[in-house]
Amino acid sequence: MSTLLSINSLSKRYGRIQAVSNLSFEVKKGEVFGLLGPNGSGKTTTLSILLDLVKQDNGTFTWFGLPPCKESRQRIGAVIESPNFFPYLSAYRNLQIVADIRGNAQNDIDRVLELTGLYERRFSKFRTYSFGMKQRLAIASALLGNPEFLILDEPTNGLDPQGIAQVREIVIKVASTGITILLASHLLDEVQKICTHVTVLNKGTKLFSGEVSKVLAVSDSLELWSDEPGRLAVAISSHPKFQSMTKNTTRLQVYFKENVNPKEINEFLFAQGISLSHLAERKRTLEQHFLELLEEKS
Repeated sequence: MSTLLSINSLSKRYGRIQAVSNLSFEVKKGEVFGLLGPNGSGKTTTLSILLDLVKQDNGTFTWFGLPPCKESRQRIGAVIESPNFFPYLSAYRNLQIVADIRGNAQNDIDRVLELTGLYERRFSKFRTYSFGMKQRLAIASALLGNPEFLILDEPTNGLDPQGIAQVREIVIKVASTGITILLASHLLDEVQKICTHVTVLNKGTKLFSGEVSKVLAVSDSLELWSDEPGRLAVAISSHPKFQSMTKNTTRLQVYFKENVNPKEINEFLFAQGISLSHLAERKRTLEQHFLELLEEKS
């Protein structure tokens, strides 16, 4: 896949605060790329630099293989602040004004309103919209002209569960049309559900960058049980990769030093005369991986 965005050693300081520190990563065509981190981790500063709203201190970045320029900016849609439209105008009229300012065709307005679920309320005044609808209208505005790349900064921030789900579905739908997305969020669960790739930031520093699927492919633990739980506990604790375990009346939760194959564990125990009545793999969540990274850096 071709690289649409390439960031190399990007840094930005505000006084004593190092907002972004030597940050590098790439976003390839078709990816839904999550920029993940707690508030104050440098996500918004990074996006502001990429959109030429803030000047970096050091480092470079390219869009579509070229240095940032007006032509590349026209291929990018973005929502990086609270929705800001004329309150007494309709959603449709607000988008007409945006289209005129950007030089987009007005015949694209119906499409983006349909895509964001606002078509039925297109003639309602902006001030009558709920916060979630306002957020979706901002996304609709960013999608005018069918950009190749969409940037979203905390698109679900402040939304209720229904609003979060609606924005999530919009992002998934937009990605399915072939638009590449860079999404900043502090909500690990949402990134896990939406994104194909992720870069994890903390205090402006990159902790991890890679495919979400590879993070989630790692087993956190195995659930085991047999008719002889005492023997099972002794046997599994002798496995070379065994780390620790917890036990209740029906399950033995076993943690390993590194990823293990459940089939290999079953064969290991069977060789010791133990037949399992229960074997289940528990995958690591993105949240668990994130917390592990923070612990390593503390």
